[in-house]
Amino acid sequence: MARYGHLPIWKAAMDLAVHLEHAVRRFPRYHKYSLGQDLRQCARRLCRLITRANEARMPQRAKVLDELVLTVEDMKTLLTLAQETRAFGSFNEFAVAADLAVSLQVHVVQRVRKLAAHRVEA
Repeated sequence: MARYGHLPIWKAAMDLAVHLEHAVRRFPRYHKYSLGQDLRQCARRLCRLITRANEARMPQRAKVLDELVLTVEDMKTLLTLAQETRAFGSFNEFAVAADLAVSLQVHVVQRVRKLAAHRVEA
């Protein structure tokens, strides 16, 4: 089994997931069981994809990273929707979540670029 707990991308995903778990608790009931559930599921999916990408071999790793890129975009869309519908208790909660999502996206792009550079060398 591959180790991933030390990876910055894993830490970024876990920080986002934990932040969202706490933030969704404070969502109004109308959003908690719809949009809040979608946010929590997306955050957990990001963590699962990171573990899969870390364990996968080259051909499969590229597919998982592509899926990871799309899932980060989904997360950003859900966060924006939650902010626009005033689901977050405060703007600061949204801002922290958005910053964590952008940080995660930076890590994902770095992994994709590293994989692309490895493909060119091979």
